Amino acid sequence: MTFATVIMANAIGVHCRPGVIPTGSGLKSLQVGELGDANMTWNGSETEKYVKEIKEIHHSIQEEIESRLEEFEQTWKKGKETDVFAELVFCILTPQSRARRCWEAVENLISKDFLLKGDKNWIARELSGVRFRNKKAEYILEARNQFLVGGKLDIRLKINQFSNVFDAREWLVQNIRGIGYKEASHFLRNIGLGKDLAILDRHILKGLKFLGVIVRIPDSLSRKTYLETEKGMKEFSKEVKIPVDHLDLVLWYKGTGEIFK
Repeated sequence: MTFATVIMANAIGVHCRPGVIPTGSGLKSLQVGELGDANMTWNGSETEKYVKEIKEIHHSIQEEIESRLEEFEQTWKKGKETDVFAELVFCILTPQSRARRCWEAVENLISKDFLLKGDKNWIARELSGVRFRNKKAEYILEARNQFLVGGKLDIRLKINQFSNVFDAREWLVQNIRGIGYKEASHFLRNIGLGKDLAILDRHILKGLKFLGVIVRIPDSLSRKTYLETEKGMKEFSKEVKIPVDHLDLVLWYKGTGEIFK
């Protein structure tokens, strides 16, 4: 199944029973998974209009996107271990909190040397404006201890043990409290390793819904739902010839008006 096929079905007003583009419409019968819904009538013209807008945005900010992605890569290639850990801490803080406020909190922790040396109470005090700050302070301490080797922080040592980024993500989800698939993908992207990963936050999911990649924004993202949605986003990115890591920042820009982290 390709996104173009779905657009074709939309354009001719096909009503799809769950998961199938029906025969008899001039289209091949195809499984569409989360893209099909018995109660939904696709509006092909609106979807195509949104796709065109996304392409135009990508064209207008492509240089800025590439510059930002290069900054992320340099964090992994040339940054200190504290720089890498700071990105992990940022991603631990982001659930249900504003990204800019979370990064301000990280910068406060760095400036006071609490990132590596602060206890739970010291860290929590610097997380003003971050939701669930006491619990997240616990997560930061646990993550720091997880990556200590001989008393020194060494995140690269652990990440480099994996043959691919998907296994690294799975390990992060299973072993770092406060990190789910979105946060693990976000962290790996922010250190230059996540070009094939989708960061499915609310801005991205909203964009994917407008693009017709998903029918509705799920209430929660199980592993299965996350990976299926990620697969749909990758298929769409191939159709429109926008790399996944670019598409993420385009949809973020569309939702927030800026390219951030």
